[in-house]
Amino acid sequence: MNNKMPPPGFESETRVIPLDAIVPLKAMRAALKQSHKYAQIAASIHEIGMVECPVVVPNPQKEGTYYLLDGLLRIEIAKELGWTEVECLVATDDEAYTYNKRISRLSAVQEHKMVVRAIEQGAHEDRLARALRLDVSTVRRRFRMLDGICDEVVELLADGPCPKNVFEVLKKMKPMRQIEATELMIGQKNYSSGFVKTILAATPDDQLVLKRAKDGPQDISREQIARLERELSAAQKRTKYIEESYGEDVLELTIAKAYLSKWLKRPSIVQWLEDNQPEYLAEFQEVAEMTSLASSVTSPPGS
Repeated sequence: MNNKMPPPGFESETRVIPLDAIVPLKAMRAALKQSHKYAQIAASIHEIGMVECPVVVPNPQKEGTYYLLDGLLRIEIAKELGWTEVECLVATDDEAYTYNKRISRLSAVQEHKMVVRAIEQGAHEDRLARALRLDVSTVRRRFRMLDGICDEVVELLADGPCPKNVFEVLKKMKPMRQIEATELMIGQKNYSSGFVKTILAATPDDQLVLKRAKDGPQDISREQIARLERELSAAQKRTKYIEESYGEDVLELTIAKAYLSKWLKRPSIVQWLEDNQPEYLAEFQEVAEMTSLASSVTSPPGS
């Protein structure tokens, strides 16, 4: 039996590397600099510094230079801030780790827990707000987001793509109804606030935290129940469409993604595309960096 340990994928110590010695393997799309994500990362780096080191690999063709494997936005922001060097994690093999495939986006519940932990450990709300590029009132709302939500629902939605405003609607229901509503959202794969509001409208008074005012409009419940029925019908149509086309679409996309990923690992090809066909390079990189094939399959018309 061979007990030999595989070689480490990274050097044990980080290196401080001049920014002009780091060569990106992909072009920065102009629209990306105008995105909320870019502004949020820039605010975080400006406020608390570089938390996560960019990842590079030595350029075997030119000593003292490095190819950038992960952290293009961080490197661009560092340049804008006037930095001349940055601390980097150095990979020993440029194919040892496919970074974007390992990224796990934070759910609303996970983000709430991070905010709570930071405040409990002494972080000030105003500094958190600056680092996250949010209003202080928004940070406070995120801190209190799960107040009134039962533990079972928190567990069910811990990793789900559930918008934060959905929790405000769930708070109006008693625990058992919260669980029922959550299971319905998960079953239909519909986490929209409109969907959960229609569930709220169809909830009997005895399952609400506060009963509806008797002198309020009497036709709201019927109207919103009708909306719920329409959304359920649309969800069923989308499910049927996906069942019919999903397998073939994903197979074709998987083959294309694997093919492009293989060729884009070759710096010479990336450099040629950047010099001669930059628009194709951007599209190829977008396909190669997909983290979820399911979300990339063509949706039915009008969905």
